[in-house]
Amino acid sequence: MVSDSTALTAGESRTTFYMYFVYIIECKDKSFYTGITNDLNRRFNEHKSGVGGHYTSSKQVSKILYTEKYPNRSSALKREAQIKKWTRAKKEALIAGNKELLKNL
Repeated sequence: MVSDSTALTAGESRTTFYMYFVYIIECKDKSFYTGITNDLNRRFNEHKSGVGGHYTSSKQVSKILYTEKYPNRSSALKREAQIKKWTRAKKEALIAGNKELLKNL
């Protein structure tokens, strides 16, 4: 989200605030793709149109299964890297919200 666009007075500064999202997309072949963005709709449409990355352009995206919000790019990238290392079963537990199973995988 971009901060207010009103005029600045002397001594003020404008800060741009973004919310980052970690997301898991399901592809038509039922595989998962994990990524980050600061605009879910734009990024999903990029994936759908084939310009969102090599993997998703070859697999054809189906739907967004899961999202998490993060206050900055760094924390979103760390979470994305963590999830990408997980097994499919662990990702499925995350998507389902099964915290007990998630702990055990």
